[in-house]
Order: sequence, then C-alpha cells, then structure tokens
Amino acid sequence: MPNLENGQNNTEEDMEQDIPQSESSDEESGSTEEGDSELDDEECERRRNECLEDMSELERQFCLFKEELCKERYHQYEIKLEEVRHEKAEEYLLPLAQLENESKVKCDVAAIFREHKIWCIKVNFESEEIAAYQNMKSERAILADTVKQELEDKIRRLEEDRNNIDISSDLWHESQSQKKKKKSDPFHRDRRRKPVVVSGPYIVYMLRESDIIDDWTTIKKALKQQKQQNQKRKIDYLTCMQNEVNYQLVIHAHYKTTSKIIS
Repeated sequence: MPNLENGQNNTEEDMEQDIPQSESSDEESGSTEEGDSELDDEECERRRNECLEDMSELERQFCLFKEELCKERYHQYEIKLEEVRHEKAEEYLLPLAQLENESKVKCDVAAIFREHKIWCIKVNFESEEIAAYQNMKSERAILADTVKQELEDKIRRLEEDRNNIDISSDLWHESQSQKKKKKSDPFHRDRRRKPVVVSGPYIVYMLRESDIIDDWTTIKKALKQQKQQNQKRKIDYLTCMQNEVNYQLVIHAHYKTTSKIIS
C-alpha cells in the first residue's frame, strides 16, 4: 500500500510541473504568430502596390498601342481613299470594271430593243399606209361607180321620159285623128260594131298602151336597181376580202422579221 501511495504522489507532482511548461510554450508560439502576421500584411501591401503599378503601366502601354493602331488604320484609310480618288485601288477597280461591263451590256440590249421598236413602228406605219392607200382606191372606185351609175340612171330616165312623151303624144294625136274620122265617117266600123255577148266567167283587158309602157318601164327600173345593188355588194365583198388578205400578209411578214431579229 505504501508503494501505491508514493506512485500517485509522483504522478501528481509531474503533472504540476508539466502545466507551467505548456503555458510558457503557448506564449512563445503566440508571439511568433503575431510577428508572422505583421510580416504577411507588409508583404501583401507591397505586392499589391507592385500589382497596381504594373496594371497602371499596362494600361498606359495599352492606350499608347491603341492610339498608334488607330493612327495606323487612319493612315491606311487615307491612303486607300486617295487611291480610290485617283482610281488606283483594287477594291475599287474590280467592282468598277464589273459595273462598267454590266452597263455596257444593258446599253447594248437597250440599243437592240430601240432598233426593234423603230422597226416595228416602221412596219406598222407602212402597213397602215398601204391599207389607207388601198382603202382610198376602193372608196374612189366605189364613188366613181356610184356617180357613173347615178348619171346613167338620170340619162335613162330622161330617155324614158322622152320616149313616154313621144309615145303619149303619138297616141294622143292618133286618138284625136280617129275621133275626128269617127265623127266625120258615118260608115266607120266602130259605129257599126255591136256589143258581143259573152256567157260564163271572162277577163276583160281594159289597159291602155300607155299604162302597159309605164308598167314595163317600172319593171325594168326595178330589175336594173336590183342588179346594181348586187354588183355593189359584190364589189364591197371583194374589197373587204382584198384588205383582209393584205393585212394578213403584212402581219405574217412582220412576225417573220421579228422572229429573225430575236433569233
């Protein structure tokens, strides 16, 4: 038992000796840490200042390079602009050549189209001139035929009137002479003529010779007028057909020439 008690006392004494040693070591480590933190702050501040200086230097250099680049580009643009003004730049010459080529093609097409239009107008003018001339000829022929027919009708009427007057005068003279003979001659056959008795249906012709001549003249006039109308219709039809044929020939020639020009 006394050995156990002695061992316990020794352990307690050792523990009491260890406690102050640990406290002293903690104090030393705290002081070193404080010193290190102060050094780290100074180093960080120094590095931060260096970084700021480097950054400002980089910004200054960037601004310088930027200005130089802008000046260089401005100078290049000025050179290009001068080349364009003097028509020496390739960027200007190639599109200009292409534009001139397109303009030349368009001018050639416009010239061909203009010549074609002029030719069409000329053909239309010639066709209208030919049609007008043919129409004038046909109208003149119709007018001449009409005037001729009217004059012939007037001449025929005058001749018929003259013949009618001659016939009527002859008949009148003859009738007057017969009346005189009848009155003077008691043995004239008309005096001794007896009425003829006719039984059943019969037709009595009581027309005078002058009436028969008038009817015959009217019939001849009607037949002649009908013949003239038929001739006039035939002339009009032939004229229309000739104009139509001429118009078709002109149109055919126009389309044929147009197809040749287009091909």
